[in-house]
Amino acid sequence: MVATPVRTEKRLTIQTGNIAPDTTAIRSLDWDRDRFDIEFGLQNGTTYNSFIIRGEKLALVDTSHEKFRQLYLDTLTGLIDPKDIDYLFITHTEPDHSGLVKDILQLAPQAVVVGSKVALQFLENMVHQPFEKLVVKNGDTVDLGKGHEFTFINAPNLHWPDTIFSYDKGTQTLFTCDAFGMHYCSDALFDEDLGAIAPDYRFYYDCLMGPNARSVLSAMKRMDALGEIKMVANGHGPLLLHNVGELLDRYQKWSKAKAKAEKTVAVFYVSDYGYSDRVSQAIAHGIAKTDVAVEMVDLKSSDPQEVQELVSRCAGLVVGMPSISGEYAEETAATIGTILAASKKKQVIGMFESYGDDDEPIDPLLRKFRDAGLKEIFPSIRLKDTPTELTYQLCEEAGTDMGQWLTREKAVKQMKALDTDLDQAMGRLSGGLYIITAKKGEIKGAMLASWVTQASFEPLGFTIAVAKDRAIESLMQVGDRFVLNILEEGNYQSLMKHFLKRFKPGEDRFEGVKTQVAKNGSPILTEALAYLECEVGSRMECDDHWIVYSKVEIGRVSKADALTAIHHRKVGNHY
Repeated sequence: MVATPVRTEKRLTIQTGNIAPDTTAIRSLDWDRDRFDIEFGLQNGTTYNSFIIRGEKLALVDTSHEKFRQLYLDTLTGLIDPKDIDYLFITHTEPDHSGLVKDILQLAPQAVVVGSKVALQFLENMVHQPFEKLVVKNGDTVDLGKGHEFTFINAPNLHWPDTIFSYDKGTQTLFTCDAFGMHYCSDALFDEDLGAIAPDYRFYYDCLMGPNARSVLSAMKRMDALGEIKMVANGHGPLLLHNVGELLDRYQKWSKAKAKAEKTVAVFYVSDYGYSDRVSQAIAHGIAKTDVAVEMVDLKSSDPQEVQELVSRCAGLVVGMPSISGEYAEETAATIGTILAASKKKQVIGMFESYGDDDEPIDPLLRKFRDAGLKEIFPSIRLKDTPTELTYQLCEEAGTDMGQWLTREKAVKQMKALDTDLDQAMGRLSGGLYIITAKKGEIKGAMLASWVTQASFEPLGFTIAVAKDRAIESLMQVGDRFVLNILEEGNYQSLMKHFLKRFKPGEDRFEGVKTQVAKNGSPILTEALAYLECEVGSRMECDDHWIVYSKVEIGRVSKADALTAIHHRKVGNHY
């Protein structure tokens, strides 16, 4: 299993390695990519993984991003003659994995393209040329010979509506593309260093898989019938070989926790139309940060009966506007009609534009939902320009607002129910008053905090407890930088009042507040007693909070003789 990196000047490299008998990985390493589809920041770049399996017949599993066109094609043709490709397995049609399908088919017109029915439909509209195809569904097999018999597993919405896994019985390797991956770029072909990859593996799950937790569990249930899985050949990051059981168990645990939620929101979008899929993913991520389950549905490929059943049991709906023309206009219009007919009073609704060529207008449909008794929970997201980081921040915050609104009664009930001697005793744990401020790219955030404790001398470090549904949580991943502003006793009321208020999605938290810019780029509150510039070193998960350990880089006090503001509570079950 020897890996051979080939470097270029643009920090786009290709790595090849034999990962199992007759099986070669081609990994396109995107070292400097700092965002994925804009809405999710990356700390360690990413990779796009493709695989060659040589039996008596030859199969290629996925391709690569179009930015790697020449590098990838040169590498592929150096390993095989494209005319020898019998099958091209398409796990799903997202462009970072299928971006070079048209190029491959030009080199290998004889190849049979294998994928789910939906994937092949999408692919026909992408490549605009005829090709041989084979539709596979759950349990179907393709035998390459020499023991390489592939079984296919339906895995829709992980995280694309047309996703399908494939399992090579000969090598006991499961090819999963987006699932069980991570945006982590390194020369390591496999997951030897679990500690190094764990934060990125979790962040990737939270952003892309967590909103589809029930779909994760459904796919993993189907995986149980395959037998032993020795390796997971994913589409992003190092392949899973040394910690397969542990990392699959984590998906199971995280997904079960999310699927237990009492309330569910259905998010309807149109894959690969305008920015519908990206906007919907950001909203879903915001919802999933609260104690609310999310189920995502592609309007182009949904089953009417399943849509009707889902809508009838949901507490909230989010609808992305489809095109009023085009190939799928009739199907999407019919699904919108099904959603409207199945919706009911006391549900909440949120809507967004897709910024495609001819979005259906929001207002006429929104009026129909209102007339049916649904409550609009966040202002409709109307895209007038190409979405930016700030747009996706607004989308995530809108989703979090929806989730918090749906769980408000539970939160109030919990606060009232725990007014016990123990709870009052816990409330006597006092803390200082601080405001965390952070900036990543265009996105800025702030949060009032009192659960802050020094945790180490060398290096200087402390911990902060951050609730999972806080907007700033996304800006406090491992490697992120922020400022801890320490408030002054007797001189904190105005800042505390400002940052305690509820901000609208996308609203500037710092409007009207005096700030300076820290060396790490985050805002420093001019009226704070002191500040510390910090970097997140690690995170530990608790039930409803993240414990964030951070290392201190720079600090300064404005008044040497002043004291830190102290926060005293009466009970321990809420702030």
